[in-house]
Amino acid sequence: MAMSDPQLDRWNQRFSTAEGYLFGKEPAAFLASQKEALPASGRALAIADGEGRNGVWLARQGLSVVSMDFSPIGQEKARTLAAEAGVEIETIQADIFTWDWPEAEFDLVAGIFFQFADPDQRAGIFAGIRRALKPGGTLILQGYRPEQVDYGTGGPKQRENMYTEALLREAFGDWDIVHLRSHDSEVDEGEGHVGMSALIDLVARKPA
Repeated sequence: MAMSDPQLDRWNQRFSTAEGYLFGKEPAAFLASQKEALPASGRALAIADGEGRNGVWLARQGLSVVSMDFSPIGQEKARTLAAEAGVEIETIQADIFTWDWPEAEFDLVAGIFFQFADPDQRAGIFAGIRRALKPGGTLILQGYRPEQVDYGTGGPKQRENMYTEALLREAFGDWDIVHLRSHDSEVDEGEGHVGMSALIDLVARKPA
């Protein structure tokens, strides 16, 4: 199932009307906290990277970054942010639900808050991540748990779109799970993510 034109219009409008950057210019706090888990060099894929805050940060760490998103406005802002940071990123405008995921191309995949996907769509994305990572590659994933709907401080309204530890273990349990944690924490990442949030974090390595 592909993304619809109304979804594209919604994200273009959110990115174009935000004061500055919708989710800020700094990387997600969890991603930044995992600096030691990054490969020393290689290719990184930032999926649903929006305005580029995570992809640009990965490029600042010395990685060759592909920033993939559905919104051309988000990607334009990502390129601007990269120029401000003095780094280069490759941007790919693609529908994450229909993108032809490459095989064993990336040393790192970062997926931060892409919970617009329903369970069937999410299964396709997880399969794509598994395909795209090289053996020995690292996945850094952060999202919301179902309790986030009660907080209402970001993310969709559909509980089924959220993650649980059991769900992530089912999807990546055959990999080396380096870190898996559920927690309620304050988030302050632009106007799009603000306030107490029900979070879940995963770092996993594909077997070599």
